[in-house]
Amino acid sequence: MTDRDQGADGSRLTTREAAERLGVKPETVYAYVSRGQLGSRRDPGGRGSTFDAREVDELLSRGRRQAGAGGEGTPVVRTGITLIDKDGYYFRGVDATELARRYHYEEIADWLWTGTLERGVRFTAPPGLLDAARRAVGALPPHSGPVDRLRVAAIAAAAADPLRFDLDPSAVTGVGRTLIPTLVDALPVAAALPVATAHRGEDGLAPRLWSRLTARPADEAPLRALDMALALLIDHDLAASTLAVRVAASARAHPYAVVSAGLGALDGPLHGAASGLAHRMLAEVLERGSAAPVVADHLRAGRRVPGLGHRLYPAQDPRAEALFGALAGIPDARPALEAAREVEATAARQEELHANVDLALAALSVSAGMAPEAGETVFAVARTAGWIAHALEEYEERPLRMRPSGRYNGPRPPRPAP
Repeated sequence: MTDRDQGADGSRLTTREAAERLGVKPETVYAYVSRGQLGSRRDPGGRGSTFDAREVDELLSRGRRQAGAGGEGTPVVRTGITLIDKDGYYFRGVDATELARRYHYEEIADWLWTGTLERGVRFTAPPGLLDAARRAVGALPPHSGPVDRLRVAAIAAAAADPLRFDLDPSAVTGVGRTLIPTLVDALPVAAALPVATAHRGEDGLAPRLWSRLTARPADEAPLRALDMALALLIDHDLAASTLAVRVAASARAHPYAVVSAGLGALDGPLHGAASGLAHRMLAEVLERGSAAPVVADHLRAGRRVPGLGHRLYPAQDPRAEALFGALAGIPDARPALEAAREVEATAARQEELHANVDLALAALSVSAGMAPEAGETVFAVARTAGWIAHALEEYEERPLRMRPSGRYNGPRPPRPAP
């Protein structure tokens, strides 16, 4: 055993030495002991506890393995919401694509929150919350993006709800049922609901969101495709925005603030904006009449081709395949769908990457005459249900557990003041 293995004095590690080796505070070392993760022994000299160096190193090794399992040093967080396994993903053990084909978005969301799946569940916005959200969104500059509007709507709705700090599960699910429609109905209207839709009794979220995304009328098939997109995007394990949500819920932030945290992370260019890039690419393919020059331009510039590949799916993204299937029966979607498949086939000559859900969202938004940012809006609205589900889970955990310890690597004190 080397001096490093034994500790500075040639024997067992002191509390300070164990803390330094683990990269934590001394208080955390004692927390490991109380949880049974680390053994301790009183120092005969009365100087506190000592720790077996090999046991400390094993604890450190376990922590690194757990971090590695999450990828890029991300800690593993237990969740019973979504499982991603090989080429499929599952909500509470049920194939998520099959759920999206059989049920509406609101029905699946409510089931994720409560464990009970009821047909005909519809979410409605209370007048007070909706009025506050609409006034706040209406005050934004015209160039405001979709996530800007959604984030402001969530904050305004929170301010209008004096009971927002109630974290009882029934209260949190109630917020989910009212906040999601508030976010949708607070967005500016691009078109009135088609008369044919109203006659069919389609009073769900998808028709109302459609009228905020495009002025084109829609019959049942496009609305069903939008509803399926919402359902497919409810959750996808611990994406960056969902991790932000868990951190906020760990600090016992109320559900409106939890959703705001998710929207803040979603606003980054590496998360929520991907479908917009794919939309612009597909529009260019249709304009130029071929995918080859468009794909070539991306490769020549050293850019990844938008909408292709996903690190969690070595083959097809099941969300993309399900949404492509819904679009296949819509005549107006055929050109965009063919363009998406041509992009996939053309790029495969360079590297075999399959279409991901951003490309499928782009096919939907391009075919419906939506703005490039429409996919980001669909993503944010859909994922709000998943964020509420993760908040419900995190509220049942120990408070502030999502609090990593920093490993300081700056200059050692004491140093003179600047």
